[in-house]
Amino acid sequence: MKQVQISEDLFLSLIKYHILEYHNDEKEIVKELQQKFDSVVNRNLYTKYKTAPSEEEREKARQEYLNRKGIHANFRW
Repeated sequence: MKQVQISEDLFLSLIKYHILEYHNDEKEIVKELQQKFDSVVNRNLYTKYKTAPSEEEREKARQEYLNRKGIHANFRW
């Protein structure tokens, strides 16, 4: 199973949220977890784009990656 690293601040916020039931940082936790999730998904798409066995799968992963990154269709090759 792969591992994901998070910042120390996020880790401490999660501890406070779950163990100490300190819910004041909830919006910040959600924001940082969403950013981390987006990073993981983007990295997986990029890896799939580079390692897919067929040209069709590579192009599909490349297009999805560029869409997620917000690259306008006119700037793509």
